[in-house]
Amino acid sequence: MKLGIYGYGNLGKGVENAIARNADMELAAVFTRRDPGSLTIATPGVPVVSADELPDWADRIDVLMLCGGSATDLPIMTPSLAKLFNVVDSYDNHSCIPVHYAAVDDAAQASGHVALISCGWDPGLFSLARVYAGAVLPDGEDYTFWGRGVSQGHSDAIRRIPGVLDARQYTVPVPEAVERVRAGENPELTVREKHKRECFVVAAEDADKDAIREAIVTMPAYFADYDTTVTFITMEELRRDHAGLPHGGSVIRTGRTGLGDANTEVFEFSLKLDSNPEFTGSVLAAFARAVDRMAKRGDKGCKTVFDIAPVDVSPMAREELIAHRL
Repeated sequence: MKLGIYGYGNLGKGVENAIARNADMELAAVFTRRDPGSLTIATPGVPVVSADELPDWADRIDVLMLCGGSATDLPIMTPSLAKLFNVVDSYDNHSCIPVHYAAVDDAAQASGHVALISCGWDPGLFSLARVYAGAVLPDGEDYTFWGRGVSQGHSDAIRRIPGVLDARQYTVPVPEAVERVRAGENPELTVREKHKRECFVVAAEDADKDAIREAIVTMPAYFADYDTTVTFITMEELRRDHAGLPHGGSVIRTGRTGLGDANTEVFEFSLKLDSNPEFTGSVLAAFARAVDRMAKRGDKGCKTVFDIAPVDVSPMAREELIAHRL
């Protein structure tokens, strides 16, 4: 498979690393909206190309990996490029996925390409866990916990506050809530009862730290509904102690089986990640394999992880999977 990467931020670098670990994949080119000469990528001999030249590569790439942001990039990028390529994106604005799906499907159906959206670990692997758990335990409740991990969007929201030089925000599940769910109590939990926010902030020397703290803890949609702690640190401490991008979490479904409520079953799927973008890049690469296979069979249109057969994701032959994974 010849893959292209559009966007060389943290996720694009994660995809590049994943391609290097898969023997059936080759990185054909990295596309950027920046000056191509300003980028040095990790893979020797691979060209860095201006995004303006994407149409010239339509017949040279099997799947184009779209590594832009969900807020403003992917809603435009994915339907536009699905007219030229088979594509994979990691669109993660859950509430807007149906709208994104419709736009991408129109483009991919018309062009005859396969376009996989909202691939990663949530949405993505966690989505599959929720579907399987709900199908197996129809009489039950779903719970999703994220973290402990860095929320890049929340960190960016803090950095936009006047006087903030840099920041990291960690989403942290409340242990008592997780244990109540694992115990099968099926509790009704508010967002405050499920997660808390930990903020580590580097403030300018003359900044009003009390004002920054107040702006964070009262920020609607980000922090106001959570128990939020704000710790001011130096830039040296941030670089030393918070340089990584860990994340993870759990999908848990508790349900009842048998007659009556005598038996409680707990389904749990968990991830603990040292590198969120590298793991997400690995998921995208695996599902790109499926996109390539589906396209070669003549499939087309927008897809989600719900539409992908496990046999298409794996590098192993079907016979090997039956012999060694079943």
